[in-house]
Amino acid sequence: MAQTVRIGCGTGFWGDSPEGAAQLVRSDSIDYMILDYLAEITMSILARLKARSPDQGYATDFISHVMTPLAQDIATKGIRIITNAGGLNPLACRSASQTVLKAAGMDLKIAVVLGDDLAENAMTLREDGVTEIATGAPLPERVSSINAYLGAFPIAAALREGADIVITGRVVDSALALGPLIHEFGWTEADYDKLAGGSLAGHVIECGPQATGGIFTDWDAVRGWDEMGSPIAVCAPDGSFELTKPSDTGGLITPMTVAEQIVYEIGDPAAYLLPDVICDFSQVTVTQTAIDRVHVAGARGTAPTPFYKVCATYADGYRSVATMTIAGRQAGAKAQAVGEAILTRTGRMIATAGFAPFSESLIEVLGADASFGMDPVQQGAREVVLRIAVRHDHKDALGIFAREIYPAASSMAQGITGFAGGRPAPQPVIRLFSCLVEKTKVNTAIDIDDHAIPIPVPTGQKETSRAVKTQRTPSIGTDADAPDSNGAISIPLIALAHGRSGDKGDIANIGLLARDPDFLPILRANLTPQHVKAIFSHVAKGAVERYEWPGLNGFNFVLRDALGGGGVASLRNDPQGKGYAQILLDTPVRVPASLLNEFPALTEWSIPKTQQEGLE
Repeated sequence: MAQTVRIGCGTGFWGDSPEGAAQLVRSDSIDYMILDYLAEITMSILARLKARSPDQGYATDFISHVMTPLAQDIATKGIRIITNAGGLNPLACRSASQTVLKAAGMDLKIAVVLGDDLAENAMTLREDGVTEIATGAPLPERVSSINAYLGAFPIAAALREGADIVITGRVVDSALALGPLIHEFGWTEADYDKLAGGSLAGHVIECGPQATGGIFTDWDAVRGWDEMGSPIAVCAPDGSFELTKPSDTGGLITPMTVAEQIVYEIGDPAAYLLPDVICDFSQVTVTQTAIDRVHVAGARGTAPTPFYKVCATYADGYRSVATMTIAGRQAGAKAQAVGEAILTRTGRMIATAGFAPFSESLIEVLGADASFGMDPVQQGAREVVLRIAVRHDHKDALGIFAREIYPAASSMAQGITGFAGGRPAPQPVIRLFSCLVEKTKVNTAIDIDDHAIPIPVPTGQKETSRAVKTQRTPSIGTDADAPDSNGAISIPLIALAHGRSGDKGDIANIGLLARDPDFLPILRANLTPQHVKAIFSHVAKGAVERYEWPGLNGFNFVLRDALGGGGVASLRNDPQGKGYAQILLDTPVRVPASLLNEFPALTEWSIPKTQQEGLE
């Protein structure tokens, strides 16, 4: 058994910089490199590409950015590669990789994980009555892709068969790192705590430099954005790990930068469901052990459910987005009026042409605090960006909308300029459908040397209800929790906490971490689910839940029906909730005036009484 295994992440999404992978290979400091390319919307894009050509449907960046320039060094240094670049066509991805290797005179063994693509099972799934997890809706009649989120054991099996490179289709992102750990440390399907720890390592590094200081709340503390270090997890047999990065690279690794990434895109931290294990991250601890080195431990696990999460994508009409800059006094009011006039005008025109009304429309005045739910008419901005988005089932209706954008420059408000990108072209609206499918109905295999080997997968708990029982009831909070206003002052939340937000479909999460444990009671009292719901009432249409996160001295807020459909189904400027943590952190909170005596640095954050009424 290895004493430690060093896993680096070279890319966090399709389109990421090729520098990450090159940096890790040059560093001489990793045993494995994982490369994550897939997201829900990526699967739909790959489906369209594969429909055009049977040789497409995979992340071509893997070939152009990794295999072509780096394969020789990867082979020389003995680095093993795990990637989900296979997308919807992992065999074609392997074939393209082998072509590169053959041209370079190299012979590396490539294994492919198969079984996630359930497109041919669509009719059976409908007959079985699968329904959408959140809404209970049936599977749409026409889908672009259907893929199960596989786990890590097939990856481990491929490594056991001697694979130097493992290419998968859809797997949970963390499985890319968990697979090598299962293989190296000999973990079994019942080593739940270790599997949870390995999954946490994968979760932390899967988004690349987001774990090494990228998108950090205290952004001005991070140096070297131009050469950010890629994350390396130095993993131990007990499931703990230390996060570091290559020397002489930019970024920052502290308990808070790591903790922010841990809370990213999580629901209940005590019941994070993965195909190999249900993870409890609620008691995880992060400890600085050296400069740019943080130890992470305390993950716990229980048996997984007998289901795979399955995601399908399907087309739902088209959308079009137009933007323009508007300058001058009352810019926000002018922009709002222009947007309303364009929608009224084009709505009348598409009706005359025989089309139904827009199925959805949205006006956003960026620069007038639109993301914060403020009325742009009341804001004093002198320069704003007007963003108008519409959705319709027919491209031709959106063609009328596109045609009528430019005329606003001569017929509406003065100061219109900066039309971005010409007339907006219609773009497909792709929606996500998530359901559960029994693992016994998914046949998983690895293909190595053109020989398919079936891989039995642990089916999890016998009682299907246990997954529900594992879920904690979120803390409710009441108005009675609100702090006493006597002798209290207002300061912005960012003075007391860090935050990180992300998305899962139409659900947003905001992880909130106290800068000092003494601040927890204040945060708990101020940030009831009801209050957070009120802050985001302009975007969050569903429930808001709050989960305690004691190990990290924080909370996780889950906002349902909060992203306008999420991804490219959303018309919003922020369809993934990336700015939600920043909105929450700007919220004023009430704290005892005596707190300033104990923490003098908070004085600079205090809000003058003349401004408090308007802010609150």
